[in-house]
Amino acid sequence: MFANIMENKKIKDLVKEKYGQVASNSSCCGSGCCGSSGCGTSNIGFTMNEDYRFVKGYEKEADLNLGCGLPTQYAGIRKGDIVIDLGSGAGNDCFVAREETGESGRVVGIDMTPEMVEKARQNTSRLGFSNIEFILADIENMPVSDDFAHVVISNCVLNLLPSKEKIFHEIYRVLKPGGHFCISDVLITGEFPESLKKDVELYTGCIAGAIQKDKYLEHISGAGFLDITVHKENEIVLPADVYEQYMDRFSILSVTVTGRKPE
Repeated sequence: MFANIMENKKIKDLVKEKYGQVASNSSCCGSGCCGSSGCGTSNIGFTMNEDYRFVKGYEKEADLNLGCGLPTQYAGIRKGDIVIDLGSGAGNDCFVAREETGESGRVVGIDMTPEMVEKARQNTSRLGFSNIEFILADIENMPVSDDFAHVVISNCVLNLLPSKEKIFHEIYRVLKPGGHFCISDVLITGEFPESLKKDVELYTGCIAGAIQKDKYLEHISGAGFLDITVHKENEIVLPADVYEQYMDRFSILSVTVTGRKPE
């Protein structure tokens, strides 16, 4: 157990270091969550960020191309809702969510990377928004009361972290009865090669932390959620050299899924 705790801490430290670099030098990182051309990340990289440019609430300065979907598209956010964004980064999805909640709503971004939280707060201050806040914290242990939010969203974050089962229980805890989540994430099907799992850069670049789609959905139902629905599923095209070597063994998917907490 101690070994697992230490390994989980190591992974989180790697993720914080990588995304701290992205926040501090965002001008070089236009290649996406799993990109390779920016900031010297892994050579097994690709872009899978959705185009936010025409979405209401979009703020270019907050978009660091770190997502793998558009969770607000299926989140069903209503005016006056309280929304939590897990792994909020520079605030991109939070600003889109705020457009939907309106002035009467509230948006809370939670991220474990100090540089990201600082960047998000600077963006919020520049925009003059008073109903968005950003908290530096671990999403496995959110400093949020039970039954707090109407909606939880997240974009390409859970795949980075080791304790996905625990995170879904946390999401369940902080949602109000009848509340729901919408998460975009990276999942796999088939046999993921051990040689790729050991690549540290892949863990900080979304891939090696991804788990089997079936197991992911089991974690969601195991936390108690109902009406679990996959709204979008896209196979991510791997670089040619990786595809040719492993084409018959596994696939990487970008998936957007929702679930509801019972009343």
